[in-house]
Amino acid sequence: MDPLYDKIGVGYAKLRQPDARIADAIHSALGDAQTVLNVGAGAGSYEPTDRSVTALEPSLEMIGQRPAGAAKAYQGVAENLPFDDRQFDAAMAVLTVHHWSDLRAGLREMRRVARRRAVILTFDPDAAYFWLADYIPDIITLDQPIMPKLDAFDEAFGQVTVEAVPIPHDCTDGFLGAYWQRPRAYLDPAVRSAISTFAKLDDISNALNRLEQDLDSGRWVELYGDLMDKDYLDIGYRLIIADFSKTEA
Repeated sequence: MDPLYDKIGVGYAKLRQPDARIADAIHSALGDAQTVLNVGAGAGSYEPTDRSVTALEPSLEMIGQRPAGAAKAYQGVAENLPFDDRQFDAAMAVLTVHHWSDLRAGLREMRRVARRRAVILTFDPDAAYFWLADYIPDIITLDQPIMPKLDAFDEAFGQVTVEAVPIPHDCTDGFLGAYWQRPRAYLDPAVRSAISTFAKLDDISNALNRLEQDLDSGRWVELYGDLMDKDYLDIGYRLIIADFSKTEA
Protein backbone atom coordinates (compact mmCIF):
# COMPACT_ATOMS: atom_id res chain seq x y z
CA MET A 1 0.00 0.00 0.00
CA ASP A 2 3.03 2.31 0.24
CA PRO A 3 5.61 1.44 -2.43
CA LEU A 4 7.97 4.24 -1.33
CA TYR A 5 8.32 2.99 2.22
CA ASP A 6 8.27 -0.63 1.18
CA LYS A 7 11.42 0.36 -0.74
CA ILE A 8 13.23 2.65 1.72
CA GLY A 9 11.92 1.00 4.86
CA VAL A 10 14.64 -1.66 4.94
CA GLY A 11 16.91 -0.73 7.84
CA TYR A 12 14.82 2.37 8.50
CA ALA A 13 14.37 1.77 12.22
CA LYS A 14 18.15 1.74 12.88
CA LEU A 15 18.69 5.23 11.49
CA ARG A 16 15.41 6.81 12.55
CA GLN A 17 15.66 6.56 16.32
CA PRO A 18 13.30 9.03 18.01
CA ASP A 19 15.03 12.04 19.50
CA ALA A 20 14.08 12.48 23.16
CA ARG A 21 13.88 16.28 22.90
CA ILE A 22 11.49 16.15 19.96
CA ALA A 23 9.54 13.42 21.72
CA ASP A 24 9.11 15.65 24.77
CA ALA A 25 7.58 18.37 22.60
CA ILE A 26 5.17 15.95 20.94
CA HIS A 27 4.12 14.26 24.16
CA SER A 28 3.60 17.61 25.89
CA ALA A 29 1.38 18.71 23.00
CA LEU A 30 -0.81 15.63 23.51
CA GLY A 31 -1.85 17.08 26.86
CA ASP A 32 -3.78 14.71 29.09
CA ALA A 33 -4.95 12.45 26.25
CA GLN A 34 -4.88 8.84 27.38
CA THR A 35 -5.90 7.13 24.13
CA VAL A 36 -3.88 8.14 21.09
CA LEU A 37 -3.98 7.16 17.42
CA ASN A 38 -0.66 7.46 15.57
CA VAL A 39 -1.40 7.99 11.88
CA GLY A 40 1.37 7.06 9.45
CA ALA A 41 3.10 5.46 12.40
CA GLY A 42 6.03 3.86 10.62
CA ALA A 43 8.23 1.86 12.98
CA GLY A 44 6.68 3.51 16.04
CA SER A 45 8.85 6.58 16.60
CA TYR A 46 7.49 9.10 19.10
CA GLU A 47 4.65 6.94 20.33
CA PRO A 48 4.23 7.66 24.06
CA THR A 49 4.73 4.66 26.31
CA ASP A 50 2.61 5.95 29.18
CA ARG A 51 -0.68 6.02 27.25
CA SER A 52 -2.82 3.63 25.24
CA VAL A 53 -1.63 3.95 21.65
CA THR A 54 -3.04 2.50 18.43
CA ALA A 55 -0.96 2.75 15.26
CA LEU A 56 -1.94 2.92 11.61
CA GLU A 57 0.63 2.50 8.83
CA PRO A 58 0.28 1.70 5.10
CA SER A 59 3.61 -0.09 4.63
CA LEU A 60 4.00 -3.69 5.77
CA GLU A 61 7.77 -3.21 5.63
CA MET A 62 7.49 -0.48 8.26
CA ILE A 63 5.01 -2.41 10.39
CA GLY A 64 7.45 -5.31 10.39
CA GLN A 65 10.12 -3.10 11.97
CA ARG A 66 8.02 -2.09 14.94
CA PRO A 67 9.79 -3.27 18.11
CA ALA A 68 8.46 -5.95 20.42
CA GLY A 69 5.95 -4.47 22.80
CA ALA A 70 5.02 -1.59 20.49
CA ALA A 71 1.42 -0.52 20.12
CA LYS A 72 -0.84 -2.65 17.98
CA ALA A 73 -0.57 -1.56 14.35
CA TYR A 74 -3.20 -1.71 11.63
CA GLN A 75 -2.38 -1.49 7.94
CA GLY A 76 -4.30 1.35 6.37
CA VAL A 77 -4.21 4.91 5.11
CA ALA A 78 -4.91 8.26 6.70
CA GLU A 79 -7.62 9.11 4.19
CA ASN A 80 -9.83 6.23 5.36
CA LEU A 81 -9.22 5.46 9.03
CA PRO A 82 -10.83 2.17 10.11
CA PHE A 83 -11.97 3.54 13.47
CA ASP A 84 -15.18 4.89 15.00
CA ASP A 85 -16.01 8.54 15.40
CA ARG A 86 -14.36 10.12 18.45
CA GLN A 87 -12.77 6.79 19.38
CA PHE A 88 -9.53 8.38 20.65
CA ASP A 89 -8.68 11.28 22.91
CA ALA A 90 -6.07 12.46 20.40
CA ALA A 91 -4.61 11.70 17.00
CA MET A 92 -0.96 12.33 16.15
CA ALA A 93 1.02 12.28 12.90
CA VAL A 94 4.80 12.69 12.70
CA LEU A 95 6.53 13.73 9.46
CA THR A 96 3.95 11.93 7.37
CA VAL A 97 1.30 14.33 6.05
CA HIS A 98 3.35 15.15 2.94
CA HIS A 99 3.07 11.50 1.89
CA TRP A 100 -0.71 11.38 2.01
CA SER A 101 -2.56 11.21 -1.30
CA ASP A 102 -5.29 13.57 -0.05
CA LEU A 103 -4.29 15.91 2.77
CA ARG A 104 -7.76 17.30 3.38
CA ALA A 105 -9.28 13.85 3.61
CA GLY A 106 -6.59 12.68 6.03
CA LEU A 107 -6.98 15.69 8.30
CA ARG A 108 -10.75 15.32 8.17
CA GLU A 109 -10.38 11.70 9.26
CA MET A 110 -8.07 12.67 12.14
CA ARG A 111 -10.68 15.20 13.25
CA ARG A 112 -13.40 12.58 13.05
CA VAL A 113 -11.73 9.98 15.26
CA ALA A 114 -10.17 12.33 17.85
CA ARG A 115 -12.28 13.79 20.65
CA ARG A 116 -9.87 16.36 22.09
CA ARG A 117 -6.93 17.22 19.90
CA ALA A 118 -4.65 16.53 16.98
CA VAL A 119 -0.87 16.90 17.05
CA ILE A 120 1.11 16.95 13.81
CA LEU A 121 4.84 17.37 13.23
CA THR A 122 5.46 18.74 9.76
CA PHE A 123 7.69 21.06 7.76
CA ASP A 124 6.78 24.61 6.80
CA PRO A 125 7.51 25.03 3.06
CA ASP A 126 7.64 28.81 3.55
CA ALA A 127 10.54 28.54 6.00
CA ALA A 128 14.11 29.19 4.93
CA TYR A 129 15.85 26.02 3.80
CA PHE A 130 19.13 25.07 5.39
CA TRP A 131 22.44 24.78 3.56
CA LEU A 132 21.80 21.36 1.95
CA ALA A 133 19.46 23.04 -0.52
CA ASP A 134 22.42 25.12 -1.75
CA TYR A 135 23.94 21.88 -3.00
CA ILE A 136 20.69 20.14 -3.99
CA PRO A 137 18.16 22.82 -4.97
CA ASP A 138 15.83 20.11 -6.24
CA ILE A 139 14.94 19.54 -2.59
CA ILE A 140 13.02 22.81 -2.69
CA THR A 141 11.42 21.94 -6.01
CA LEU A 142 10.37 18.60 -4.60
CA ASP A 143 9.04 19.95 -1.29
CA GLN A 144 6.98 22.84 -2.53
CA PRO A 145 4.17 20.82 -4.14
CA ILE A 146 3.88 18.24 -1.34
CA MET A 147 4.52 20.08 1.92
CA PRO A 148 1.25 21.62 3.10
CA LYS A 149 1.07 25.33 3.83
CA LEU A 150 0.36 25.91 7.49
CA ASP A 151 -2.99 27.55 6.82
CA ALA A 152 -4.23 24.17 5.58
CA PHE A 153 -4.37 23.05 9.20
CA ASP A 154 -6.47 26.05 10.21
CA GLU A 155 -8.84 25.24 7.38
CA ALA A 156 -9.18 21.63 8.52
CA PHE A 157 -9.26 22.05 12.30
CA GLY A 158 -10.15 25.67 13.03
CA GLN A 159 -7.48 27.88 14.55
CA VAL A 160 -4.40 25.86 15.52
CA THR A 161 -1.32 26.56 17.60
CA VAL A 162 1.97 26.41 15.70
CA GLU A 163 5.19 25.79 17.63
CA ALA A 164 8.69 25.83 16.15
CA VAL A 165 10.67 22.64 16.77
CA PRO A 166 14.38 23.56 16.61
CA ILE A 167 16.50 20.55 15.68
CA PRO A 168 19.35 19.63 18.05
CA HIS A 169 22.84 19.38 16.61
CA ASP A 170 23.09 15.72 17.62
CA CYS A 171 19.57 14.71 16.64
CA THR A 172 19.17 10.92 16.81
CA ASP A 173 16.33 10.79 14.29
CA GLY A 174 17.86 10.75 10.83
CA PHE A 175 15.28 12.74 8.87
CA LEU A 176 16.34 15.20 6.19
CA GLY A 177 17.33 18.10 8.46
CA ALA A 178 18.82 16.04 11.27
CA TYR A 179 22.43 16.34 10.11
CA TRP A 180 22.63 20.11 9.63
CA GLN A 181 25.79 20.19 11.81
CA ARG A 182 27.14 16.85 10.53
CA PRO A 183 27.43 17.42 6.79
CA ARG A 184 29.45 14.31 6.00
CA ALA A 185 26.48 12.20 7.03
CA TYR A 186 24.75 13.12 3.77
CA LEU A 187 27.56 11.41 1.88
CA ASP A 188 26.65 8.09 3.49
CA PRO A 189 24.33 5.99 1.28
CA ALA A 190 22.89 4.29 4.37
CA VAL A 191 21.88 7.66 5.84
CA ARG A 192 20.29 8.75 2.58
CA SER A 193 18.45 5.45 2.25
CA ALA A 194 16.39 6.23 5.36
CA ILE A 195 15.32 9.68 4.10
CA SER A 196 12.35 9.66 1.73
CA THR A 197 13.46 12.85 -0.04
CA PHE A 198 16.54 11.16 -1.48
CA ALA A 199 14.45 8.28 -2.82
CA LYS A 200 12.51 10.80 -4.90
CA LEU A 201 15.46 12.76 -6.28
CA ASP A 202 17.13 12.09 -9.60
CA ASP A 203 20.89 11.56 -9.84
CA ILE A 204 22.58 13.80 -7.26
CA SER A 205 26.10 12.42 -7.60
CA ASN A 206 27.48 15.75 -8.84
CA ALA A 207 25.98 17.59 -5.88
CA LEU A 208 27.39 15.06 -3.44
CA ASN A 209 30.80 15.28 -5.08
CA ARG A 210 30.75 19.06 -4.71
CA LEU A 211 29.76 18.74 -1.05
CA GLU A 212 32.59 16.28 -0.42
CA GLN A 213 35.09 18.55 -2.18
CA ASP A 214 33.95 21.55 -0.15
CA LEU A 215 34.28 19.59 3.07
CA ASP A 216 37.76 18.37 2.17
CA SER A 217 38.95 21.81 1.07
CA GLY A 218 37.47 23.70 4.02
CA ARG A 219 35.13 25.72 1.84
CA TRP A 220 32.07 24.30 3.63
CA VAL A 221 33.42 25.65 6.93
CA GLU A 222 34.04 29.03 5.30
CA LEU A 223 30.43 29.16 4.15
CA TYR A 224 28.60 27.56 7.04
CA GLY A 225 31.09 27.25 9.89
CA ASP A 226 29.04 29.55 12.13
CA LEU A 227 26.59 26.66 12.54
CA MET A 228 29.20 24.66 14.47
CA ASP A 229 28.68 26.85 17.53
CA LYS A 230 24.92 26.25 17.70
CA ASP A 231 23.18 23.62 19.81
CA TYR A 232 19.84 23.92 17.97
CA LEU A 233 18.74 25.27 14.61
CA ASP A 234 15.28 26.26 13.44
CA ILE A 235 15.08 24.85 9.93
CA GLY A 236 11.34 24.87 9.45
CA TYR A 237 9.99 21.95 11.43
CA ARG A 238 6.69 22.85 13.08
CA LEU A 239 4.35 21.25 15.59
CA ILE A 240 0.69 21.79 14.80
CA ILE A 241 -1.63 21.53 17.81
CA ALA A 242 -5.39 21.55 17.33
CA ASP A 243 -7.46 21.78 20.51
CA PHE A 244 -10.97 20.70 19.57
CA SER A 245 -12.47 21.83 22.88
CA LYS A 246 -11.63 25.40 21.78
CA THR A 247 -12.92 25.08 18.24
CA GLU A 248 -16.19 23.60 19.49
CA ALA A 249 -16.72 26.18 22.22
